[in-house]
Formats: sequence, C-alpha cells, structure tokens
Amino acid sequence: MSADALMPASAEGPSDRQKLFLRYYTGTLIDLVILGLFAEWTDKVFVESFSIALLAAVVLQVLLKATIAVEHRALDHFKGKTGAWWKSLKYFVAWLILFGSKFVILEALTFVFGDKVHFEGILHGIVWLIIVVVTMVIIEELVVRFFRKLA
Repeated sequence: MSADALMPASAEGPSDRQKLFLRYYTGTLIDLVILGLFAEWTDKVFVESFSIALLAAVVLQVLLKATIAVEHRALDHFKGKTGAWWKSLKYFVAWLILFGSKFVILEALTFVFGDKVHFEGILHGIVWLIIVVVTMVIIEELVVRFFRKLA
C-alpha cells in the first residue's frame, strides 16, 4: 500500500463556507459553556436542562450574529461622513442597536423557551442577560484571537 493511499482524498484547505460553519459551531459551543456556567454558578440565570441550554445557545448565536449584521449595516450609512456630530451619532446608533437588541433577545428567549430559560434581577433580568452576552462575546473574541495566533 502506497503512502498516497493513506492520505485524505482532499488535502485542500477549508472553503469559506466551511470556515463560516466552524466559526458558528465554535461560537455556539462557547455560548453553551458560558450559559451553562452562569446557570450553575448563579441563581440569576436559570436553564432547565442541558438540551434546553444547547437550543438556547443556538438561538443566542443566531440572534447575536444578526445583531452584529444589523449594526454593521446601519453603520454603513455613516461611511464618508466626517465631523464630531456624525461620529457621535454613529456611536449612539451602534450603542442603541447593541443595547436594544438585548431586549429583543430576552423576549425571543422567553417566546421560544418560556420558563425553561430565564434571567432574574434588575429590569426583569436584562442586566444578567447583558452580563452573560458580553461574556460570550469576549470569550468568542479571545478564542478567535488565540486561533489566529496559532497560524
């Protein structure tokens, strides 16, 4: 048997679609771990079961990526605009989208999962949702940066 027979059929690098899948897959697993840890370590985050946590992580990943897409699309309108007013407006719009999306995410989780996933505390749990989501985004970014350094 030759050495070529033991090699994979394709030694090509991954396609853009494969890279995108891997990024969402990894992001979902990171979200699952973070959500599970918060549910275990604090009484402010409740997730009924592992299966529900997995589905919630998928929903969170989709909603977070949609939020970022909406933010980037909205900020495209500010390209080429100069001056302090436009810069201030750009940051305000970004903040408004990012902060406002947390209310949408909270309502979506309530709609999809009911009492099986909920956040408690100040402002009907929005503060804890923000803490969890910011942690997810930070950890995802750290993992991406670590991965890029491996090259």
